[in-house]
Amino acid sequence: MAQLLDGAGKLVWVLLRSVLRFTFMFINNCVAIPSYCLYLMLLQPLRIWDRSVFWHIEGIMFKWLLAMVSSWGWVAGYTVTEWGDDVRPISEEEAMVIVNHQSTGDVCTLMMCLQDKGTVVRKMMWLMDHVFKYTNFGLVSLIHGDFFIRQGKAHRDKQLVYLKEHLDKYYHSRDRKWIVLFPEGGFLRKRRETSQLFAKKHSLPHLTHVTLPRLGASHVILKTLGAQQENGSVGGDTTNKRKGLQWVIDMTIAYPKARPMDIQTWIFGYRPPTVTHVHYRWLVLISFPTKDRKSTLWCLFTPNYAHCSHFKDYWYTYHLCIFSTGCSHFNFELVLMKDGSA
Repeated sequence: MAQLLDGAGKLVWVLLRSVLRFTFMFINNCVAIPSYCLYLMLLQPLRIWDRSVFWHIEGIMFKWLLAMVSSWGWVAGYTVTEWGDDVRPISEEEAMVIVNHQSTGDVCTLMMCLQDKGTVVRKMMWLMDHVFKYTNFGLVSLIHGDFFIRQGKAHRDKQLVYLKEHLDKYYHSRDRKWIVLFPEGGFLRKRRETSQLFAKKHSLPHLTHVTLPRLGASHVILKTLGAQQENGSVGGDTTNKRKGLQWVIDMTIAYPKARPMDIQTWIFGYRPPTVTHVHYRWLVLISFPTKDRKSTLWCLFTPNYAHCSHFKDYWYTYHLCIFSTGCSHFNFELVLMKDGSA
């Protein structure tokens, strides 16, 4: 009887805390997001007079909003432990950030761990599923200049054209530095079976905690934002004012016991305090061809996809971190060896 009462008391406390957190966040959003929009409306004359100053101010407010979302997790005891390469020294240079995708909470995790990376949050552009456009933060992302991409074969080719147009129009004009995308093209739980069938068909490793990436958006970004050289390749050595993309930053998110946190967990805080591990690895973009998708991505990525899958198996089994700088969750080369159109 005592155990039953104790369990009921804990349940009541969790429900009460969840209601209080939701109420606070609802009021928080009702104040912060309209304020962001209102200030930008009032600053429209400044946008005409000096665009760079306008987007500098917008970036500061955008970072504050992301810090607000990060605080939701921090207050609930959801923290991040970071491993691998230190990316802060390259925070002022242009980079493409690729991240494995497991749930809606991945975005919140990124918002938390990128807060201390210089001006990254202010000057980054997100590529995210079009569903996010209809969330409370969708209007903010739309104003900031993020790109919402539709998934599926029916939209694939057209979306890549839209992406290129979006990059041409907004990336340089708003002084963006980092562009963040999820090459897996969807949540792990939704794509795992399809990815494993594709891997079996093409004699690729059987992967459980990551899926094989899709290359279309990555290729468009590299071809559009990379510094073009006379020989048709992308290189880091250029005399132009903007050097173009200089780095590819690979971020691997690992949740304890392979239990991803979704946005509902961040809002209601019903899960016990959790430490999420994030590993960074950066690659230098020196020179690689852009005319052919296969050769472009072949020259860019290294064969370590299966290695990181084995790492995650070990991590989720023994709860020990064995991150190393040789671990990356994407091995485009393995895919391209079998099917250049993957």
